[in-house]
Amino acid sequence: METVPTVRVGQYLIDRLHQLGVGHVFGVPGDFILGFMDELTRSPLSLVNTCDEQGAGFAADAYARIRGLGVVCVTYMVGGLKVTNATGQAYAEESPLVVISGAAGLSERAHRRRLHHTVRGYDDQLEMFKRITVAQAVIDDPDTATREIDRVLAAAQSLSRPVYLELPRDMVNREVPRHHAVPTPPVISDPQAMSAAIDEARTRIRQSRSPVLLLGVEVQRFGLVQPVLQLIEHTGIPVAETTLGKSAIDPQHPNYLGIYAGAMGLEHVRRAVEESDCLIILGSVMSDLETGNFTAQIDPSRTIHAMRGRVAMGYHVYDQIQADDFLRGMAEADLPRVSSDLIPTDDSHPQTEPLDPDTPITTDQLFARLGSAIGEGTIVIADPGDALFAATDLPIQRGTGFLAPAFYASLGFAVPAAIGAGLANPDLRPLVLVGDGAFQMTGTELSTAVRYGLAPVVVVLNNDGYATERFMLDGSFNDILRWDYYKLPELLGTGVGHKVETNGDLERALQAAIAERDQFSILDVRLGRLDVSAPLKRLTTSMAKQAQGTGPE
Repeated sequence: METVPTVRVGQYLIDRLHQLGVGHVFGVPGDFILGFMDELTRSPLSLVNTCDEQGAGFAADAYARIRGLGVVCVTYMVGGLKVTNATGQAYAEESPLVVISGAAGLSERAHRRRLHHTVRGYDDQLEMFKRITVAQAVIDDPDTATREIDRVLAAAQSLSRPVYLELPRDMVNREVPRHHAVPTPPVISDPQAMSAAIDEARTRIRQSRSPVLLLGVEVQRFGLVQPVLQLIEHTGIPVAETTLGKSAIDPQHPNYLGIYAGAMGLEHVRRAVEESDCLIILGSVMSDLETGNFTAQIDPSRTIHAMRGRVAMGYHVYDQIQADDFLRGMAEADLPRVSSDLIPTDDSHPQTEPLDPDTPITTDQLFARLGSAIGEGTIVIADPGDALFAATDLPIQRGTGFLAPAFYASLGFAVPAAIGAGLANPDLRPLVLVGDGAFQMTGTELSTAVRYGLAPVVVVLNNDGYATERFMLDGSFNDILRWDYYKLPELLGTGVGHKVETNGDLERALQAAIAERDQFSILDVRLGRLDVSAPLKRLTTSMAKQAQGTGPE
């Protein structure tokens, strides 16, 4: 009889994560997870302990968006529930986040002991995570432990969404049978449905006069950038991106139109997308923020909309084909070459006059200058609010050059995300754009960045509170205490702070921050309470009616 080799559960989980390209695990210690964290310290993986579990979740989410898999590791309930917000964001925005939670040991559960960190029962946390993950497992059966780990990790990869692993603390060092990982079979598109869909799409494109491509988040999440570029090069079709899909292709590409965001975006992009007689939407969720609070005027009958698991041609839906198969088929199809006058010329963006260095800085001037400061080695990370909206048209030169929770829109993402992004790709230096309200939620993670040798440039839009909400419905609930953010280096014992009140201050601070690569820089940009970007003003005009109950349902 053949002897099945054994392995300790914790070691097997670490080995599998390492094989899948994970190099860092983010988390906060707690007694139920300490044994596994101790294993991590002796493994090829680096354990990055953050200030707070939500910060760990955001950092792991950003890491996943760049590396293809991110891991957050926390204790039971008090840690796990603080990670649910980041997990919900990862689910909404299709990010492959692995949540590993410690839990009470099997022997403790067997004796029905009521332990700390529990609420009602030992399955409470699992039930909560079932709503916001695509696969879950409690590693409580030695005979199935390694298979369950493989099953859950495979789901994170294939579906690009978060998963949940619960690890009882007395299972970490348990010897269990080592079963060989069984590869998850790929989902195969129905050949006949695929052929019919390609034929219909080809007919629609051939009959159109002004086809346009619109790229969403799934183009990057599922590695479809190259087939998209092949399709663009083959056909010459102009291409725009949604906010969540930003940076899928280089804005210097000759067919690039810009970012489409309904009435919130640039007029030439809006007209090109909305007036197209064949709009090919690839991997976009088309949410309220993607469409400028539903100000998009898109006729569904004139669209080809491909997402994971389905393709729609007007009102005709193909459920039996996968978007990636469809896109690769389109890239290889016999399609005509398109000549278009939609692509903007160099005069589409008017040149601005030199600014008086002594005049107070404004939001529009800040972002105009940031646009010219972004180099090829920069990754821009924007928090929701004007940090995101004003950044919509910043030129981003790399496929992983822009990160923002542009659909789920959770404040506090950007600063901890800079940790995940900086460790996922050390060749990219994070430029963090964050409002003062969001910074006060998670800005303490700058100390984590310092501990792990990262040097982000952090730009704080300091305008005394939640400016986005002010334009929807103002009140004292939008106010926060003004901090001197530029003094944070004194508190942390490293870093360089800059107080920015004028255009001249901004120029000097940016030049110094770009040159200083050994420590973080923070730019405390003092803006007027009601000084926001033009895109945000356009968006909040319609959102204000909804917040007060007078807008469309």
